[in-house]
Amino acid sequence: MRGRFMWRIGCFFLLMTVVFVSVIALLGWLIASAIGAAGGVPTILIGLAGLFALAMVGRAIRGAAAPVGDLIEASGRIEEGDFRTRVPESGPREVRALARAFNEMSARLEETEQDRRSALADVSHELRTPLTVIQGNLEALLDGVYPADAEHLQLLLDETRILERLIDDLRTLTLAEAGSLVLHREPTDLGALLNDVAASYRSQADQAGINLTVTAAGDLPTLDIDPARIREVVSNLLTNALRHTPRDGRIAVSAERAGDQAAITVHDTGSGIPEDQLARIFDRFYRSPDSPGSGLGLPIARSLVEAHGGTIGATSELGIGTTIRVALPVTSSSES
Repeated sequence: MRGRFMWRIGCFFLLMTVVFVSVIALLGWLIASAIGAAGGVPTILIGLAGLFALAMVGRAIRGAAAPVGDLIEASGRIEEGDFRTRVPESGPREVRALARAFNEMSARLEETEQDRRSALADVSHELRTPLTVIQGNLEALLDGVYPADAEHLQLLLDETRILERLIDDLRTLTLAEAGSLVLHREPTDLGALLNDVAASYRSQADQAGINLTVTAAGDLPTLDIDPARIREVVSNLLTNALRHTPRDGRIAVSAERAGDQAAITVHDTGSGIPEDQLARIFDRFYRSPDSPGSGLGLPIARSLVEAHGGTIGATSELGIGTTIRVALPVTSSSES
């Protein structure tokens, strides 16, 4: 494609040259006819000036055509799947800007492709673990190694539930990231929702010797949100907090009005997150070495919060604890 493009540019320039030389010859003949033999000198000067101008035009065309040709060739490589393709940023200012935009596009495509491959590998790994357990136990049952009693069948059932949860999480995450997640919004009392979620984790916290508290400010407006999805967000945050908070620790859930937002904060007195890991905790399938989870809880929480037009962030100190803050917008209809 680049060769054809440059050939067409060359033909165009050749045509321009023929037309220009013809015009110069005609102009010289007219001048010579008008002023007689003395017209030879101005005709030569006009011809030289015209050839110089033509050379400058040709150089400008070549300077612009070569980078555009590089872009055409690079586009073909991108089409074939080579997202590592880059082009030199040369030529006129506009062409340099085009090359810069092309390089940024190809860099994003390369990053997206790497994320896709990584996600496929992670999904395969996460699905393989419960499937391996199920397959191994079924083979043992069929071979008579294990009896087909309630204990062993319950183990198989638990693994199928892990698979079901993983598939549901992947579906939710995919829909949210694609902007296709349907939210069933309704007026919701945020304080009541937080208390309901905490109540379902109270016995687990008591058994672990963790003090779980909920505080909701009195000026919280009724929010227009999907309560099931926000409940899922808070549940994921509490699950993570309980995993990393030691006995006699504390988990504090609070909600307050922050300008035109309602802020939900989940603070724990756990071990904390190293700074180099903190920036990645919302990446899908990322988990710390001591985490038993699938690495989908926090990415799902972020996607669901962003689907509501909100934000989520984390701060942490080693040996002190971690704080996750969710901010949801308060609309005028929420306050009415």
